[in-house]
Amino acid sequence: MRHLAIHVGPQRFVARLEEQAAPRTCAAFLELLPFANQVIHVCWSGEAVWVPLGDFDTGLDYENHTSHPSRGDVLLYPGGISETELLFAYGSCSFASKMGQLAGNHFLTLVEGHEQLMEMGRRVLWQGAQPIRFEDLGER
Repeated sequence: MRHLAIHVGPQRFVARLEEQAAPRTCAAFLELLPFANQVIHVCWSGEAVWVPLGDFDTGLDYENHTSHPSRGDVLLYPGGISETELLFAYGSCSFASKMGQLAGNHFLTLVEGHEQLMEMGRRVLWQGAQPIRFEDLGER
């Protein structure tokens, strides 16, 4: 199974690519690596942080999509009703925007670093935008 490192500020997480459930999303995201941006706290979705990607065209459709990611899940919303974005749930989350309920492609599942999730979310909430970086760790 292929894994990615996710760095948010000073914290490091490891996530498994969901290549069987979301093969097109995983392949598209792997082409972007290494991917770096800023993560901010969500407004409508609860305990999650997100990377707004504006009108970036992923060329993707829905695949393994959900509105209720579990703690440690990363979703890619391919755009449409709202802007393209990445969503990283650190707690209870119901994915939404000012346009209403959304569903994103669940393509990463955290396998290391769960104990840091709340601290990461609180840092983004109270200290503002943090750098986020995704790197390929290969097969593990």
